Amino acid sequence: QVQLVESGGGLVQPGGSLRLSCAASGTIFSINTMGWYRQAPGKQRELVAAITSGGSTNYADSVKGRFTISRDNAKNTVYLQMNSLKPEDTAVYYCKVRTRVVGPWYDLWGQGTQVTVSS
Repeated sequence: QVQLVESGGGLVQPGGSLRLSCAASGTIFSINTMGWYRQAPGKQRELVAAITSGGSTNYADSVKGRFTISRDNAKNTVYLQMNSLKPEDTAVYYCKVRTRVVGPWYDLWGQGTQVTVSS
C-alpha cells in the first residue's frame, strides 16, 4: 500500500523560504505526474506546481519565479522549494502523486502541511 508523507511546513516571515517534501512509500509499480496544491480558508484547492516523469514542469502564475518543483525518482519524493514567500502564499499545501499497480492511473493525496507567511 502506498503512503505519502509530507514535511517542511511552518511559519515564516515575508521574504523567507521553506522547502516542502513529499515521499511515497510502499508497493509502487509506476508514478507519473507529481504535484503540489494549496487551499486557503474558504477557497478552492488550486494547483501550485506539477512535474512529469520526464521532468517537465508547470506553475501557477502567482508563484512563477519564486517556487521550484523537483523530484527524485530513486527516492519517490517530490519537493517544493518556496522562496520570497508572501502572505498570500498562506495555505495548507497538499502533495499528489499519480500512480498505478495494474490498470488505470489514479491519484494519491498527502494529508497536507500548513504554510503560514506573516509579518
